[in-house]
Formats: sequence, structure tokens, C-alpha cells
Amino acid sequence: MRAKKLIFPQIGICYNETMKRLLIIDGNALVHRAYHALPALTTKKGELVNAVYGFITVFLKTIRELKPDFICACFDLAGPTFRHEKFDGYKATRVKAPDELYEQIPKIKQFLEAFSVPIFEKQGFEADDLIATIAKTPQVEEIESIILSGDLDTLQLVDDNTKVYTMKKGMGDTVLYDTEKVKERYNLFPSQVVDLKSLMGDVSDNIPGVKGIGPKTAADLLNKFKTLENLYYEIEKETEKVKEIKPRIKELLVANKEQAFFSKMLAQAKEDVPIDFNLEKCAWKNFDKDKVVKLLQESEFYTLINRLPGEIKEQNPLFNA
Repeated sequence: MRAKKLIFPQIGICYNETMKRLLIIDGNALVHRAYHALPALTTKKGELVNAVYGFITVFLKTIRELKPDFICACFDLAGPTFRHEKFDGYKATRVKAPDELYEQIPKIKQFLEAFSVPIFEKQGFEADDLIATIAKTPQVEEIESIILSGDLDTLQLVDDNTKVYTMKKGMGDTVLYDTEKVKERYNLFPSQVVDLKSLMGDVSDNIPGVKGIGPKTAADLLNKFKTLENLYYEIEKETEKVKEIKPRIKELLVANKEQAFFSKMLAQAKEDVPIDFNLEKCAWKNFDKDKVVKLLQESEFYTLINRLPGEIKEQNPLFNA
């Protein structure tokens, strides 16, 4: 077990490395970020591989910087989730990603399997639900979890032992979100991020929220009342603090109470998905270097071979290109 101070100026954070560390990869979010951040890269055979290249580049960068003891990855599966069953408008306004993105996911999974990284998927649930379930598993709560993601939906899971490592822009500008970083961004605690979406909604996921309430008003309400549940409790009891709410805002809240709690159900990651998770099976040990090198060669990612963990000695001069 390590016990030293690590400082990463490139992600603007330092912390005491005192616990074992689990890296949880938000597969689909990272694939989308890589696909849209990088130009079209094709092999000599004409195969598009920009998302694969971006994904593997960030993966290698992350394990080099954060030195995880355990690694796993979570992906969405095609088909509706329990959220779609409850609300057919869920994510209905989102433009479907091009087929060229989805066609690269099997190759990414091949790489993860070659790296001996377990993959978790569950029909009817999103990757965020699997990530939340893993992060809140008792055996994981006693170690440090870092979620590698391409978006900020998982910030709701940040706590003393859980952080989110993501990109501010592109693929190279990264940031590690702990509780203080989340507070800097939203002026709220991570546990309040879901309630923020419950009030203001989320256009990207088509979560309705309370119409007429924007991010500033929602944040102000949560700073005053702490949680969505307490906000509505105090409105019902007509407490003194409620008198400070502008009449129009209070009217909107009362009229849309059911929608606010429905939005919270949509926005909140489930922490009890039935999956067979075993931390020890995620141990980051030896991986099949020959298989990884072969996959890198096939994808023509020659420069990435030199970034692999451990010593890989090959004679092919293209490896140093």
C-alpha cells in the first residue's frame, strides 16, 4: 500500500495517496468524447479509428498518472433502459451518433480485454448506473475510486473516496474532480448535483425539471434548503425560510412538484444494479502484451506501443515513428 504525496499540476490537484485505487472507465462517454474531439483517422485499409485512438491514448495516460491497483470498464447496451420505460421522452431530443462511432466500440472492447480489464454491461441500465453500483459497493467504498469519463454526469458520485477524472476540452486537457472542485464549479456539494438537475432540468437528456427555473435560481434554492426533499417539506410547512422565496418561483415549484421528483428519478444514477462484481477480479496485474501490441499494429497506432506499461522491446522501426 502506497503512502506518499502525489502532485499533478496538469490536473490542478494534489492529494495523499494512502489507499488502494480503483479506476472505473465510463466507456460510452469516453468513446463519444474521443470520436468528436479527434479528426477522422483511418488505417491504410480505410477503417476509421479516431475514437479507438483517443480512448486508448487517454487510458494509457490515466494509468500512467494515477497508477490504479484495480481497473474495470462500464458500457451502455443498445435498447431502452428503465428510464425510457418510465418516460418515452428520455434523451428523445438527442441526435443519434453516427454509425462510424458505434462501429469502433467492439475494437475498443478488444483492447480492454487484451489489457485484462473486466467489462460490465447490463440490459435496461446505463453505464452510469453500473458505475454508481460499483463505486458504492462495500468492498470498494473502503478504497479510492476514480471514474474516468468524457462528461460530467458522474459528478453526483463524488465523495471522500470517489473522484472523477475527465477532460475540460479536447482529449489532453484533464481535470480531477474531488468535492472541492465540484463546489468550485457549481457552488454546491456533489450530493446536490442531482437535485440541481431535478430543478433546472437537463436539455441533453431531455429531463424536464421545473419549467421557468434556471441554474442560478436552482443553485440558490439548494444553498438555502440543501435538498429537493427539504425544499418541498419546508414549502408544505410554510416555514419562515419559505417566505424568502419569490412568489413566482414558489408558484412554479408548487405547480411542478411531481415533475421535479420525476426528474430526480431520471437524473439519479442507481446504486443497486444486480451485477456480479468482484474487486479482486479487477486487479491491474499482467496483461497480454503480445495481444495488445498486435492490436496496436493492426490499428497502426505505432507510437502508442512505446507508451505501454513495462518494457516492450520490439525490432520494428515503425514502433519509434
